[in-house]
Amino acid sequence: DEAKAELVEVVDFLKTPQKYTEFGARIPRGILMVGPPGTGKTLLAKAVAGEAGVPFFSASGSEFVEMFVGIGAARVRDLFAQAKGHAPCLIFVDEIDAMGRARGTGIGQTNDEKE
Repeated sequence: DEAKAELVEVVDFLKTPQKYTEFGARIPRGILMVGPPGTGKTLLAKAVAGEAGVPFFSASGSEFVEMFVGIGAARVRDLFAQAKGHAPCLIFVDEIDAMGRARGTGIGQTNDEKE
């Protein structure tokens, strides 16, 4: 119920930001939705954007993990630049856990991007 109330508040903020900004409130910079695959996180994110009437940008975390240095980072920059041009909007990154891992883990004990 608390999570639902927070999402309703985010939708309301996106619809009527002046109602909140006049009191010094700022929209959250991010929301983390967790759960097993197939539980509706993507659908919920699309519904929030649709209800708020804002553009929806979606990407998979695996799109940002590349073999060569800089490619993944460039994709992240491009996504956010595109979204900034359509602000306010909602960016949904599915499988964000694919984007990183603890330092010193993985092949060769370095990160996945190679020079």
